[in-house]
Amino acid sequence: MVENDSSSVKESSYTIRLDMFEGPLDLLLHLIHKNELDIINIPIALITEQYLEYLKLMKVLNLDIAGEYLLMASTLLYIKSKTLLPTSSEEEGEEGEDPRAELIRRLLEYQKYKEAAAVLEKRPMLDRDVFIRPAPTETEDAGEEERVEASLFELVEAFRKILERVKTEAFHEVMLDRLSVEERVQELIALLQREKRSMAFHLLFPEQASRRMIIITFLAILELVKMRLVRIFQLAPFETIRLSLA
Repeated sequence: MVENDSSSVKESSYTIRLDMFEGPLDLLLHLIHKNELDIINIPIALITEQYLEYLKLMKVLNLDIAGEYLLMASTLLYIKSKTLLPTSSEEEGEEGEDPRAELIRRLLEYQKYKEAAAVLEKRPMLDRDVFIRPAPTETEDAGEEERVEASLFELVEAFRKILERVKTEAFHEVMLDRLSVEERVQELIALLQREKRSMAFHLLFPEQASRRMIIITFLAILELVKMRLVRIFQLAPFETIRLSLA
């Protein structure tokens, strides 16, 4: 039997809805911060290229991409085409509006509300952060890891780097043992339960694993995040992504 990466995942009939996590504006902000760009002066060609690469990777993972992601892709391609078209003599006489203006306005507004939401999230919440508990044990006193919450797209970026390390196989592998995403979810829970602290993201992928196994493992991690059974974070910005049971 012959398989490829995308078909092996699709055969499991397993789909993750990406709109359960974040939206296209989050992805754009992630790309802007990752490339250390100025929102006011976005290099639209670079951002469009990287955005489409993310959508391609999501397709490989069989993620259910919401229509708003595809709409944003169309918007970026439209803006890119407008910036590439030569301006007419009339437009040269009048300072035409920057085709990126509306997108920049939306990004700035979205970033403002996102930062405000982050501030509110840090405030203590009744029955979540404010409650009575016994005196801490020695284990609890050992020291908690400092955590910087990681976004879904940072997780996808880390996954892409792992996938790049897998050597391209010159043959098709016959898979007799078909591990499902549900089974991998249970394996990851058991693995994290055995660990006293968090685990580095890359350690959740077996050595010499096939591309199919890597993709299924990543889908299982996304499912755990969606079910709020695990947390993804970094000890500092741009550090190794880590996972722990929630």
